[in-house]
Amino acid sequence: MKIFTIAESINIMSKTIGPAIREKNKGPIQKMAEEELAAGADMLDLNLGPARKAGDEMMRWLVETVQEVKKDVRLALDTTNTAAVEAGLQVCNERALINSISAQPQSMQERLPLVKKYDADFVALTMSEEGIPRDSSERAVALTTIMAMGDELGIDHARYWVDPIVLPVSVDINQVKAYMEFLPMVKDILPGATNTCGLSNVSNGAPNELRPILNRVYLMMLYHLGQESAIVDSYDAEMMAICRGERMDQVEYVGKLMNGEDVQPTNDTEKMLYKTFKVLNGDVLYSHSWLED
Repeated sequence: MKIFTIAESINIMSKTIGPAIREKNKGPIQKMAEEELAAGADMLDLNLGPARKAGDEMMRWLVETVQEVKKDVRLALDTTNTAAVEAGLQVCNERALINSISAQPQSMQERLPLVKKYDADFVALTMSEEGIPRDSSERAVALTTIMAMGDELGIDHARYWVDPIVLPVSVDINQVKAYMEFLPMVKDILPGATNTCGLSNVSNGAPNELRPILNRVYLMMLYHLGQESAIVDSYDAEMMAICRGERMDQVEYVGKLMNGEDVQPTNDTEKMLYKTFKVLNGDVLYSHSWLED
């Protein structure tokens, strides 16, 4: 098992990183970049949010600041400000990942030409003008909409990183299941593409101490459905070990559950995996006490 990891922590919403970005204080940002890379992250996400004020200047500075840590680091440019995305693309040393382009007309019209111009990769977010897709069919419609315009521009399918949109298990189990239903379809709809997701969304709303458990088990489940990459918390050492393929006994146990085998747990780790799988698979209703006897 090997999952391509995109580290999520360089985010303007962070209490430490946000002020550092606004004040152009390189220290905390470069320290975090060093730590994320040391943890094994394959790519770093640079999240500026809306970046309405001087977003282009801010993104250019942030890219250059992180590249001082590692010249050939791969970066995901994560902001709703398209001018800031282009400013970042202009100074990236390696092929960047635009995070993201949805099936909304403005998003496609503004950003798909940048993919072609800068030979960038991009996250194809399966969201349309109607908002979050309700099921796998709506995800497919959104993806084919993006693909139609991408094909007109001559964008190679290898540039696509399809994101079927992970939503919280605490809110709607049907959305958790719809992601799993759609994921295997991606390769049929768009041969040559890869896939990714904002993995930690699945645990939004859960107690902080329990969120990593949901994230880890969901990734193990998605791995068996073809998940290739994910935006993750690189400070979760256990998560990074799973992504490196160092917990294959756990992954294989979850695989048996995915195949319909009711393999009863024989130790505490398997008990945790079993109970969490049952919640994420929709067999048991989610509650904050799902791990309790």
